Amino acid sequence: MSLNKQYKIEAAGSIVAGILLALFANNVFAQEVTDPAKRAPQPAAHGPSLESVIDAANAAVEACVDKDQHAGVSVVDSAGVLKVLLAADGTSERGVVSSTAKALTALHFKKSTSQLFTEQQTDKALAAKLAENPKFNPRPGGVLLKVGDEIIGAIGVGGAKIDEECALAGINKIEPLAK
Repeated sequence: MSLNKQYKIEAAGSIVAGILLALFANNVFAQEVTDPAKRAPQPAAHGPSLESVIDAANAAVEACVDKDQHAGVSVVDSAGVLKVLLAADGTSERGVVSSTAKALTALHFKKSTSQLFTEQQTDKALAAKLAENPKFNPRPGGVLLKVGDEIIGAIGVGGAKIDEECALAGINKIEPLAK
């Protein structure tokens, strides 16, 4: 292929990419409220610091890797906002997705997912509530982050056979810092 033909193809690709980018940008901005006075302010959720959630997620990943397990680790704040997501090399997509679902499930129900997993066996109303939302994951691995009795977030681990053990390793890493 001559340099001239290659340039025309690249230029045409750039034009198409530019058009797609413009369409995407227009669609995104069209959905935004343009008047700042009309936007509701978003209060900061009470939660752990970014530094501490990174430490917790690293500790959880390391606890799994030390036992030859590949896991995804998600940490959310008290409003359910994802603060950090880490995945060990070799972690499945399902493990990553389930880590976030477990953290959010623990936060929503205000208890560990291992407790929910056990309770749903005998509590049919709870089992129905868990089943009605496909985003909930009550399998062990979601644990609340607390300062005293106050819930400040949750950590979820997915993809390993020892999810809850790894989540607790993450909690134990930052628990002394939270007091």
